[in-house]
Amino acid sequence: MSGHSHWATIRRKKGAADAKKGAIFTRLAREIVMAAREGGGDPETNVRLALAVEKARANNMPKDNIERAIRRGSGEDKDAAAIEELTFEGYGPHGAAVMIDCVTDNRNRTVADLRHIFNRSGGNLAEAGAVGWQFDRKAYFSFPAEELNYDAAFELAIEAGADDVIQDGDTIEIIGPVEAFKRIGDALRTKKVTPEEASLRLIAKQELELPVDATLSVLKLIESLEEMDDVQGVFHNVKLSEEALAALEAE
Repeated sequence: MSGHSHWATIRRKKGAADAKKGAIFTRLAREIVMAAREGGGDPETNVRLALAVEKARANNMPKDNIERAIRRGSGEDKDAAAIEELTFEGYGPHGAAVMIDCVTDNRNRTVADLRHIFNRSGGNLAEAGAVGWQFDRKAYFSFPAEELNYDAAFELAIEAGADDVIQDGDTIEIIGPVEAFKRIGDALRTKKVTPEEASLRLIAKQELELPVDATLSVLKLIESLEEMDDVQGVFHNVKLSEEALAALEAE
């Protein structure tokens, strides 16, 4: 997790991910579909859906698009079954372990695109189980510290069942078990905190330390993967040193 919020800030500033409005809407709609499929179509009782809808609204996604995505996920539209949620595993350059969460309507296309990007980077798409054991899936929330200070966030998070609360610059990060996702999300909503990110992330059990140039080559792979429409999240085990982040920001 080292340097994650700084990395996310750099990505937002550079606009490298979700460069096109259509790509943003595609990903947001798929997140809404999967959230509604998992927990039902009512945002009042489905915190994952509520957060996905809030994020969609913040990105100016039309109301009709949001409602259509909810209907697809809840089964009201017949084409909902065409979308599936998949996780792929791979090795990037320098032995970096990489996990990719995808939502796709064409598994074969997604696999072919992933394999092409990995091969181009000097890595390879791996078999199921080859990489996954190096990660734990966790509930993850991040938000600006100005919305809720560290002490208040710590108290709220621990009461809701979180494992850890981190302040990284101007960002507060809350990490907890998957089963605490709803409790933490509900607790933040009671404080009127809207997370910049609220998701189930794969977090590496141990981080891999690489030289700056090697770290940058891994991050280039991550950027390429994130630019795929089918990709919802990319996770890796490389430690993001301040030197590597500074070099990335200067590019």
